[in-house]
Amino acid sequence: MAQIKLNINGKARVVDADSSTPLLYVLRENLGLHGPRFGCGLGQCGACTVLMDGKSVRSCTLPTSAAQNKSITTLEGLGSVAHPHPLQTAFITEQAAQCGYCMNGMVMGAKALLDKNPHPTVSDIKQSLNSYICRCGNSPADHPRYPAGSKLERESLTACGLYLEPA
Repeated sequence: MAQIKLNINGKARVVDADSSTPLLYVLRENLGLHGPRFGCGLGQCGACTVLMDGKSVRSCTLPTSAAQNKSITTLEGLGSVAHPHPLQTAFITEQAAQCGYCMNGMVMGAKALLDKNPHPTVSDIKQSLNSYICRCGNSPADHPRYPAGSKLERESLTACGLYLEPA
């Protein structure tokens, strides 16, 4: 065990953990942050996504030692129940989830995309969110409630900040 210094959601934290422990375990078990979820343990599904220095990373395969001296943002760091981030509000308002298990990854992935590209195309959005596996088949990246190209699809993506009117 070692004392590992982390910057989580803007706060300096010190945890006792083996440096090879996946960051996801430290976030959930040591720090009580339950936004990132254990999905596959292989970095493939995206349920464990956090932002590290503004880029989305899969925390289930990232050794905690690799997060030292980096800025880590979890879903809890985006907003609070009283003051949710606009993306959180949009996903809730649009009922973009069925079971909600993948939502951490979807929201964090959308945040990373919008920080990098504030005006993504629908293609950019779908490509960016395609790597997040939705267990119940209700992915906002390809939402079954809204036929592709429909007014409802545009309104849903617009509300989430993820739609750019074609030129």
